[in-house]
Amino acid sequence: MIEQWRRKRDILTALAGELFVSGEELAKQAGISRTAISKHIDSLEDYGVEIFSVKGKGYKLANPVSLIDEDKLTHSLNHRCFYFDELPSTNAFLLQHVDELTSGDICIAEYQSAGRGRRGRSWVSPYGCHLYCSMYWKLQHGMSQASGLSLVVACSLVKVLQSFGIEDLGVKWPNDIYLNNKKLAGVLIEMSGQADSECHLVVGIGINISMSQSQGDKIDQAWSDLSANPSCPSKTELAIALQKQLHQDFSTFERLGLTAFLARWQEVDVFFGKEVKLLMGDNQIQGICKGVDESGAILLETDNGIKAFVGGEISLRSTS
Repeated sequence: MIEQWRRKRDILTALAGELFVSGEELAKQAGISRTAISKHIDSLEDYGVEIFSVKGKGYKLANPVSLIDEDKLTHSLNHRCFYFDELPSTNAFLLQHVDELTSGDICIAEYQSAGRGRRGRSWVSPYGCHLYCSMYWKLQHGMSQASGLSLVVACSLVKVLQSFGIEDLGVKWPNDIYLNNKKLAGVLIEMSGQADSECHLVVGIGINISMSQSQGDKIDQAWSDLSANPSCPSKTELAIALQKQLHQDFSTFERLGLTAFLARWQEVDVFFGKEVKLLMGDNQIQGICKGVDESGAILLETDNGIKAFVGGEISLRSTS
């Protein structure tokens, strides 16, 4: 399997330029047959990589593919870094190995066959196109200590992206990150352990870096990526900066709670001061968004005053 992925990565590197590359040239570079090259191309397309194929010209990537520099990643961090070409889920991998991990350890995969978002939704995960990263953290005081942590993750993401010069960012409660009012990244937090004693926490993050139109068509909402941004960092630089920022912010959260992040959240809250609606099953509540409280609940100004709402089955929408 490792050898097969090495071949595929070499092909992607060869196709990264502006010009088409013939199957004959790819076969020559790889030292394999043109038939084998064709099978690798077909396999890459099955993994969500869009490749232009023109008779008489050869192949070219439809959009950039950015792969992690594993050596740079592992030598830049003081924590364990698990890196794979393919996994069902980076979150699931860490949850399966919690007894072997230290807070701050991360897992990155170039492709997830079973990537997940909030509320059981699938997360579109084409090979090499985006960043799929999970980080482990041990909470000493149980699951109750994690209240509001998803907002901290969103704040960490925004700070990292801003450090690379990316502008027009926003957050939507509880943890979606927007670029130019379209979804750029999402967060999935999963836990195991006890409510009031030591528990294991895994934070999964997906950031769109270079989305092809065919993959984007599978997403049921407006999306954005970093591909057109002149400040777009390499995926490796982004992963390194994100792990360091998360580690710093989680340490602060354990000491000071969500209070330390409320100002950061409000600065980029896309709905603050705007009329919104909360969807809770068959119920719907409208009001003016007043930010979040110290527990991470969203605050709505309604006809009955300011009310706090929190829960995994709540969706926030604009009324416009």
